[in-house]
Amino acid sequence: MGILNVTPDSFYAESRVVEADVLNRAEQMLKEGAAILDIGGMSTRPGAEIIAAEEELRRVLPVIETIKKYFPEAILSLDTIHAQVAREGAARGIGIINDVSGGEMDKAMYDTLAELQLPYVLMHMQGTPGNMQKNPIYEDVVLNVLDFFIQKVGILRQKGVKDIILDPGFGFGKNLDHNYTLLANLHAFGVLDLPVLAGVSRKSMIYRYLETDAENALNGTSVLHLAALQQGANILRVHDVKAAVETIRLWEKLEACKLA
Repeated sequence: MGILNVTPDSFYAESRVVEADVLNRAEQMLKEGAAILDIGGMSTRPGAEIIAAEEELRRVLPVIETIKKYFPEAILSLDTIHAQVAREGAARGIGIINDVSGGEMDKAMYDTLAELQLPYVLMHMQGTPGNMQKNPIYEDVVLNVLDFFIQKVGILRQKGVKDIILDPGFGFGKNLDHNYTLLANLHAFGVLDLPVLAGVSRKSMIYRYLETDAENALNGTSVLHLAALQQGANILRVHDVKAAVETIRLWEKLEACKLA
């Protein structure tokens, strides 16, 4: 899943695109092997403010329409917390809704998903982007996130939502140890028998630990992508598609060479 941020303030500057450049960036990601393009119109970095649905629509709709016009077969995901944005995006060809709030920030989201019948990325976040990194606390981060998934999947199933993807929300209301504990135990979410998405690309869990910055976090990202795959991740949400595809290919070769 390649990241296309139509925002002025996403944490990794190279992920930001303007409408004039979006076709080139989308084409590059698709050629490099992206199976999904994830379009976001609102930054969810730590400290970010929630923007109105109208502003988000102004940013993302032209981009969705442009990509679908020139790459009609591309699978597009829409990164949004707003049910209205999900609905408008679906009407223009969006195939997946990616909600960092897990339905917590717009109570109409689950009913909208049931109506749209689109696959849904259910992400865990403690708090909101504005306050999520202010001393997050868990009794047991893996068990707490699993309990959240069990509860939310049950609600979604009752409403008729069929296709659900789990995202533990690396960096969303988690400190360094929380993030690495989740990654080391990502296989635990396999008990729900649902696809798992890992979004660790160039995040602070990498660059702060390595005492560098997002621009120099590609090597660390590839290492953690391999760890995520080994722990059962099915989808990698990435800034650097070529490097991620190479990581996947090497992991697949390793898996194929395991002795019976």
